[in-house]
Amino acid sequence: MDLATTHGALMTAVLSLCALVLTWLVTGLIRRLALLHGLVDIPNNRSSHRVATPRGGGVSIVLAVSAALVIIVHFGATRGGLFLALIGGGIAVAIAGLVDDRRRLSPGIRLAVHIAAAVWALVWLGGLPALRLGDHLVALGWLGYVLGFLGIVWVTNLFNFMDGIDGIAASEATFVTWSGALLATSAASGVIAPALVLGAACLGFLFWNWSPAQIFMGDVGSGYLGYALAVFALAAARTDPAAVWVWLILGGLFLVDATVTLVRRLARRERVYQAHRSHAYQRLASRWGSHRRVTVSALVVDVVWLLPCAVFATLHPSLGAVTTLVALAPLLAVALIAGSGRSEQPDRATI
Repeated sequence: MDLATTHGALMTAVLSLCALVLTWLVTGLIRRLALLHGLVDIPNNRSSHRVATPRGGGVSIVLAVSAALVIIVHFGATRGGLFLALIGGGIAVAIAGLVDDRRRLSPGIRLAVHIAAAVWALVWLGGLPALRLGDHLVALGWLGYVLGFLGIVWVTNLFNFMDGIDGIAASEATFVTWSGALLATSAASGVIAPALVLGAACLGFLFWNWSPAQIFMGDVGSGYLGYALAVFALAAARTDPAAVWVWLILGGLFLVDATVTLVRRLARRERVYQAHRSHAYQRLASRWGSHRRVTVSALVVDVVWLLPCAVFATLHPSLGAVTTLVALAPLLAVALIAGSGRSEQPDRATI
């Protein structure tokens, strides 16, 4: 390891620690202000909680990560295009989420912001590059921009859909970002330092959000996290054609549950933007009577199953696509068995 690499690693470690501490401190402050001004999430028949809880804590993640990104790009630890994609689009998505948390933004306006943010990211990063399929690189051309656009918009929204019980979104984001940084095969993408910092910020927030949650991240946090993860995956794929498979595997738990639920609700012609409790993780939380048990179970699946699959895909890039199918197939089966997207029936109260 040369001197420059050592300094870069040390800077990233310090910034990650600062992001963790800053997020923890600011989240506590936001919680106090939310309680003082009555900015709380009141439980209803679609909620997975029974106690009025402050919301909007995700602001702390956005602030800590944005401040760290300025330092990271200043010292050349990330690419300017990735920085602009995260700062511009990420803050736009976060602001839309913050407004929605406070006074309910119309789904159309919120989606328009997400679309604009996706286009912004594509301007600075380009579309999805050539994909590795077996021993071949498949050039996508204009289709890469379409897939990149759809991927960013979908992941931005699915993270919001999956932020429904204590600790699950922050812990999932920590796992995906840190694992993605660990498995990065090239520092040229500029993803490693921002991903590590984002994961640390989520961990700082998790101190307040772990079950029983003292504050929720809200749309301001969940939308921002989804957007950032999609941008990281796209940026990583610019320098490593197999990276897209690795990031798909790492985020497989959320991807499968949210996609299956969306498809089944669309098939029933339901309004997919309305609150519901038909995701597999929500049904399990209700059935088991515990948010913590579901969140811990999700982390176990991440670490015991998805991470080894992602490592295998990294070591054998020609098998990345096949490994992704193998990794996600059991999750699809479990999601269907657990009732992901099934029509809601009267259920006993959750915690």
